[in-house]
Parts: sequence; structure tokens; C-alpha cells
Amino acid sequence: MNSKSVSYLLFLSVCLIWGTTWFAMEVALETIPPIFATAMRFLLAAPLLAALAKLFGQPLLFPRGKGPWILIVAMMYFAIPFTLMIYGEQYISSGLASIIFANMPVVVMLMSGLFLGLRLAKHQLFGLVIAVVSLSLILGTEMQLGGTDYLIGSICLGMAVAIHAVMYVLVQKYCQDIQVLTYNAIPCFVASLLLFVVSFMGENIDYHAFSTESVSAVAYLGLVASVGGIVAYFKLGQVSTPFQASICFLIFPVVALFISAYVNGEVLSLQSLILLVPLLGGILLTKVPKSIFSRRFYKFIANI
Repeated sequence: MNSKSVSYLLFLSVCLIWGTTWFAMEVALETIPPIFATAMRFLLAAPLLAALAKLFGQPLLFPRGKGPWILIVAMMYFAIPFTLMIYGEQYISSGLASIIFANMPVVVMLMSGLFLGLRLAKHQLFGLVIAVVSLSLILGTEMQLGGTDYLIGSICLGMAVAIHAVMYVLVQKYCQDIQVLTYNAIPCFVASLLLFVVSFMGENIDYHAFSTESVSAVAYLGLVASVGGIVAYFKLGQVSTPFQASICFLIFPVVALFISAYVNGEVLSLQSLILLVPLLGGILLTKVPKSIFSRRFYKFIANI
């Protein structure tokens, strides 16, 4: 299989894994409390991530002097945002949840400008404005239809996106030398322990009520979404450009929306579906490298 075929296969895998993750969380919630479900997810993922780290020759421990980051990553990258995601899905559809999370590149770029001094090109600023306005209009439309529940769910997903984006920026600044499986393996396990403690203290867990479907969904989240998604996206980044890899953020919400509509009959309003076009277009603009516009500008000048 040539490199181009591998790239296409990885791209398809990431889009399908990320797109189905949201429905899997919805199924898990049917009989399993959200915090306990997230703890189970990470407990399943951690050993496999550790095994893959050993297989690919990546250390399990963070570099000397970066030890405290294990707890920071466990809490701020895994435990809190992923719990907010699944908790928010109790109130909104999996399709809408995926649309909110698809704005991650926009929020990351905004945080990079605030904390890393990243200067955005004009087309990126334009895309950011389009994405923010479009998302705001979509949420406003859906909240009118869904009421207070949609507001709670949207806030939870928005907070998860913001926390993830801040963590991404902090990692770029302080932990850029940490390899991807090292970054995920032990923090994932620590997060599971923390979440089990919180769950036992605050959730009413009825093990006998757990359905086969919910347990299977948690297993999918732990073994496929948490591990397969990480490895596939990491490998995709190695065989393609960052811009090509980022297009996954435009595709997986469509997959999630299709699943939500096909399985549950949950369809966004026509106005929201129309607004999805400028939203995804705005996200795409924020990821287009500055060099592409520069090259086209100079070609245009040369042809005058």
C-alpha cells in the first residue's frame, strides 16, 4: 500500500472514529453515570496506550522536571473536559455536541494568539469571526427549540473545548518535547483513578442496571476512540500536512449528525443546517496556511 493510500485510510479512520464517538457516549449514558463511564473509558485505554508506547519506543514517564505535568494533564486534558463532554450529552444531541467540539481549531488559534503571541493572518481572523458568529446563531436557534437543557449542554461542551484549547497551548509552550503516547498513557490512568474516586463519592452506581449496549459503548470509547483515534490522528499528521489532517474537524461532525439523524431521528433545524456551511468554511479558513494565500497573491500579481 503506497503512502497516498495510507494517508486516505488514516483520514477516513479518524473521521469515522471521531464521528462515532459522540453516539457512543450517548449510548453509554443510557445506564451508566457519566463520571463512572469516563473513568471506565480511561481505565481501558491506559494499558493499551502504555503497551503502544513501549512498542514504538516512547517512554512512559515524562522527562525530568516535567513530572508535575502528569497530574495537570490527567485533570485538565482528560478528567475534567471529557467528563464535561459526556455530561453535556445528557442535555443535547450527539450531533450538536460534535458541532460544538469541531470548533476546537478556532479556539486553539484564539488561545495561541492570546498566550503564545501568534499573529493571525487576515483570512484566519475572517474565518474565526465567521465560525464564531455561525456557531452562535446555531446554538441560539437550537436553544429556542430545546430550552434550558440545550443551554446546560452547550455550556458544558463549550467549557470542555476551552479547557482543551488552553491545555494544547500550554503543552506547546512547556511540554513540546513530550512524545504523543508518553503524553497520553500515564495521565490517562491517573485520570481514571481520580474519576473513580469522584464517582464513588458523588454518583449512584447501580452495576446491575448496566446494559450490554452501554458497557459495549464504554469499551468502544476506551479501546477504539481513545486509543485508535489518538494513534490514527498522530500517524495521519506524519504522512500528511497539518492542514490536510485538520480537515477531519470538518468531516466528523457530518458523520455524527448523520448517525444522530439515522438512529435517533434527531435532526437540526433547517436554519442550523444552512448555518453549518459557513461554520465549517470558517473553521477551514482558520487552518489554511498563510503561505497558500501568499503564493496565490504573488501569482496573481505576476499575471497582471
